Amino acid sequence: MNDKQKKPQKLKARLPRGFVDRTAGDIRAVNEMTAKIREVYEHYGFDPLETPLFEYTDALGKFLPDSDRPNEGVFSLQDDDEQWMSLRYDLTAPLARHVAENFNEIQLPYRTYRAGYVFRNEKPGPGRFRQFMQFDADTVGAPGVQADAEMCMMMADTLEALGIKRGDYVIRVNNRKVLDGVLEAIGLGGDDKAGQRLNVLRAIDKLDKFGPEGVALLLGPGRKDESGDFTKGAGLNQEQIDKVLFFVGIKDYAESAARLAELVAGTARGSEGVEELNFIGALVAIAGYGPDRIKIDPSVVRGLEYYTGPVYEAELTFDVTNEKGEKVVFGAVGGGGRYDGLVSRFMGQPVPATGFSIGVSRLMTALKNLGKLGASEIIEPVLVTVMDGDVEAMGRYQRMTQELRAAGIRAEMFQGNWKKFGNQLKYADRRGCPVAIIQGGDERAEGVVQIKDLIEGKRLSGEIEDNASWREARVAQETAPEADLVAKVREILAAQAEDRKRAGGNV
Repeated sequence: MNDKQKKPQKLKARLPRGFVDRTAGDIRAVNEMTAKIREVYEHYGFDPLETPLFEYTDALGKFLPDSDRPNEGVFSLQDDDEQWMSLRYDLTAPLARHVAENFNEIQLPYRTYRAGYVFRNEKPGPGRFRQFMQFDADTVGAPGVQADAEMCMMMADTLEALGIKRGDYVIRVNNRKVLDGVLEAIGLGGDDKAGQRLNVLRAIDKLDKFGPEGVALLLGPGRKDESGDFTKGAGLNQEQIDKVLFFVGIKDYAESAARLAELVAGTARGSEGVEELNFIGALVAIAGYGPDRIKIDPSVVRGLEYYTGPVYEAELTFDVTNEKGEKVVFGAVGGGGRYDGLVSRFMGQPVPATGFSIGVSRLMTALKNLGKLGASEIIEPVLVTVMDGDVEAMGRYQRMTQELRAAGIRAEMFQGNWKKFGNQLKYADRRGCPVAIIQGGDERAEGVVQIKDLIEGKRLSGEIEDNASWREARVAQETAPEADLVAKVREILAAQAEDRKRAGGNV
């Protein structure tokens, strides 16, 4: 019998489904974008808050299904005292928990913003990830819809701060109370109709996916999809269906406002919702935000099971080309609304709240389409090459590197196998380094360095055809005293920046 140990299997490197690695370019783009968002929020008087990635599962509340399935929709585990904890599903439920837990110390209205990753234990697909970033802003403790109006104005200002011009976006505003009034007006009020109302809300939520015809089927007898699967409908009659579709089909609020007010006139909640919409519309208009920026639009049907009053959505209206080569409108990049019930779950008393969330990855894609992201220059580091490995030489190379860094210049000393000098220049080329610093024994004895302009070197190699051209061009390598190292590198980097600016102006 062969007791020889089996060779251990090599571990396969694989990324979990629904997750992505983020490269330096993506990270810098997100940092650039979130810095601009943060600046707008700060100007509005909002303060940052950070909550942990994990919350007790029951604190996530209505985002979760049955309590006996704590891993449905969220990633969960049990801690050492057997309590279920879950990775946060969004940034709003943790805020509600934080406010409730610190209610006596918090100054109301509480205005805060948060950015961070959220996690969904759902089937991943194209553009649908299990981990993604959101950037939220919320006002807790402000009952008036002027707080909702301010959120809409802040969304508009944020998009413009990111370089999205007017005409390429619109903030659309609706009110859940108006829909409640419509449902009551068609006979679906009262606790005994709660189940049917929920089915109507779920049907309306499919408007973008199935269109008015598909929603009409879901409001009525039901709908069969392409595979033959049948979804039972809400059981409304044709008159009821027509009134619901009228409400969600309104495109011009000014034209339809009178008919909508008439439809909900007999319902206190519906009339209150119409009044709130009119108040928001008037307030934002007086503040200088016309319908080209903020628009009352009853077709907004986001989060109908969750929001309790105004709902709003930031939509980008320009065309992009999808993966099939088709021109499509980019669509929503964020939204929110009033959620007066969420904090109250912990408090046993009413705590009004409103806020919105930006989908960072989706908005970043939009900004890249517009050429508004990644425009800020990230200069790769100057490379200090290594010619000798003794401690004195190494110390001098490191000192040069530190001098460049102290002057605010990105720099690195080569840390690989220094004995093959050609590999160092190949490394610099692949890395995109703008300048290489070279000092061998002879240069060190004279107290000088060779400074190689790698960007100019590349350009010259393709453009210089004769000695006369070479003499007229900027020299790609020069010798300078060690004491002038920083000044010479700055000079070369400035010349390279001027070249890029000139090239950019000629595009």
